[in-house]
Amino acid sequence: MCLIVFAWRVIPGLPLVACANRDEYYDRPATPAGAWPDYPNIVAGRDLQGGGSWMGVTKDGPHGPKFAALTNIRAPHDFRSDAPTRGALVADFLKGDLDAPAYLERIAPQADAYNGFNLILGDRDGMYWFSNRAGDDARNGKPLEPGIYGVSNGLLDAPWPKVVRTKASFASLLLQGAPEDAYFEMLADTTRAPDMRLPQTGVPIDLERQLSAVCIEIPGYGTRTSTVVKLYESGEPELHERVLEPCPQTEV
Repeated sequence: MCLIVFAWRVIPGLPLVACANRDEYYDRPATPAGAWPDYPNIVAGRDLQGGGSWMGVTKDGPHGPKFAALTNIRAPHDFRSDAPTRGALVADFLKGDLDAPAYLERIAPQADAYNGFNLILGDRDGMYWFSNRAGDDARNGKPLEPGIYGVSNGLLDAPWPKVVRTKASFASLLLQGAPEDAYFEMLADTTRAPDMRLPQTGVPIDLERQLSAVCIEIPGYGTRTSTVVKLYESGEPELHERVLEPCPQTEV
């Protein structure tokens, strides 16, 4: 998952609205979002290579419906091929009965075993950000105040062009009470950022340009799913996913 924008406790009766794109290699097998046969309370996509997930919800549970989503932190100099799959952090939270603070307390001692990640998780009572690359700022999980947030492959609310632009569009759509199709249209934006605004993450500049779009398509890699999640004050959450064909190429 490479871009998530979400509103926490902004809309009355709707504690969470989240919109996300998952960017991944096309040859990495995965199932579309749906109820898991072995855990029917979970609604999520599933990574068939690592066994985890990038975003999902539970229909109910001891603490009510839960939400979890993950992005990788882009740091090629800090990548270990033998590290455990980060998608397990989402899947294990959704499978278990722990609330977010208890789960984060459990995983924090082992967090450095993973490559860099951002984890957003919680329920109707609280939403938290956790990262193993944020130092003390989110080392044990940071409870989030009501507001609109965005995260890509840097830390939460890092001012990457795609994060800044999508947060602004997302806020506008929320204020308008826009239909769901408008959120998916927002996630289909193929505009690339100008070089002067690109983050420096350790990849070549031509690749940084390609990755700066909200919707990505490069040979062998791109945006594979777009997802909209709504967590209501009462009742089951909604998770709607669109599996994408490769996005139209944008001229450099």
